[in-house]
Amino acid sequence: METQNYKNHRKYYPPHHFVYLPLLLVLEIFGIYKIFSDSEHQIVWILFSIIIFLILYLALMLRQHYALGLQDRLVRFEFKQRYFELFNVRLDEVEEKLNFSQISALRFAYDDEFKVLLEKALKENISGDEIKRSIKIWRADFHRI
Repeated sequence: METQNYKNHRKYYPPHHFVYLPLLLVLEIFGIYKIFSDSEHQIVWILFSIIIFLILYLALMLRQHYALGLQDRLVRFEFKQRYFELFNVRLDEVEEKLNFSQISALRFAYDDEFKVLLEKALKENISGDEIKRSIKIWRADFHRI
């Protein structure tokens, strides 16, 4: 498996990202084109375009909403567990000072770097993206949605 780092850590689901969504986009563009080029059936093409747009919108929103909501909860749980293992203390007060972007970025750091970057995030309030860019040895996460 390829080594994971900042530049390649995003994940795509090919049937969804490279087949289904592009097909819907092509159909939407075709429908809009036909609205202006086929005045005899314009109302049909307007309805067609509205339906395709709604399917596209639902495909984007539902797929992401459920999967990412669950993934976010798991990332928070993993962060709490890791914090407890490293510091032997509950993290209730610390968690309130961090936003989700920071919490999720910290999961890519190994333990020694995790401690340093966590301290930096708490003191300097650096963003999740800054945390990711600061990681020297990337801890891969191949199980994301």
